[in-house]
Amino acid sequence: MTVCDVGPRDGLQNERDVLSPASRAELVNRLAAAGLPRVEGVSFVDERRVPQMAGAEEVVAGIEQRAGTEYSGLVLNERGFERLLATSLDRVNVTLAATESFNRRNANATLDEALRHATAILGRSDRPTTVTVSVAFGCPFEGEVDPDRVVGLAARLPADEVVLADTIGVATPGQVKELVERVGELGRRVGGHFHDTRNTGVANAWAALEAGATILDASVGGLGGCPFAPRATGNVATEDLVYLLEREGVDTRVDLDALIGVAEWVERLLERELPGRVYRAGTFPARMASAARAS
Repeated sequence: MTVCDVGPRDGLQNERDVLSPASRAELVNRLAAAGLPRVEGVSFVDERRVPQMAGAEEVVAGIEQRAGTEYSGLVLNERGFERLLATSLDRVNVTLAATESFNRRNANATLDEALRHATAILGRSDRPTTVTVSVAFGCPFEGEVDPDRVVGLAARLPADEVVLADTIGVATPGQVKELVERVGELGRRVGGHFHDTRNTGVANAWAALEAGATILDASVGGLGGCPFAPRATGNVATEDLVYLLEREGVDTRVDLDALIGVAEWVERLLERELPGRVYRAGTFPARMASAARAS
């Protein structure tokens, strides 16, 4: 099981406050120090459209890469991919939406154009690749998404991994189980990226795992949302997901106390309480707080 923290990217891209590249790099470093096996640190997008992601190269320059952590960056098109290639990031995550309308809003491209961009990037990449299919379960502009369409897209994209994203938090565990199983039949690693908009995120993550998913995205403190999806609230909190997995006997390699400390640090940085639950409730059975939590 690979838990990927997308907080520095998906978590912060919808925040009102724009954090400096140095602060975002520190967040990446703290997450890696807590034992996250993968961190998605940046996205290489148009800074005029998503100012929260400005200075991606500066963020990468501030990352203190640790053995045991894989560092990923998100791209939408070849321009972003060229920028990523000039960095030391380990993995390429190319994303496209399952619907025409969302591709136009999120990437200023048609679905066919987004598919061509993704295919070209995957064909050129010299690094491990992930494709994230956003609005895989429902679109804010087109409603229900046909699972056949998502499976067809996944079949056309020769990535090492396919992550199915419930961008607006409308999926239910039965839908997740069915789609993960179908995409898994294509012979690729399958992952899930769930938002907790309607309080189903953790249940969906567990359903994905039971259906064969081996990658789960989450965001420290439950930060997140998409600037181009109305009312799309935060991702599943990483510490909530890790608590569930560890209590169920799944080894995540993450230090939960240290991760709670990172969520508390982000809370102070943003000066507001975050949506995550475990960082507020604490672990069970209660343990002494780690040094990372106190820092």
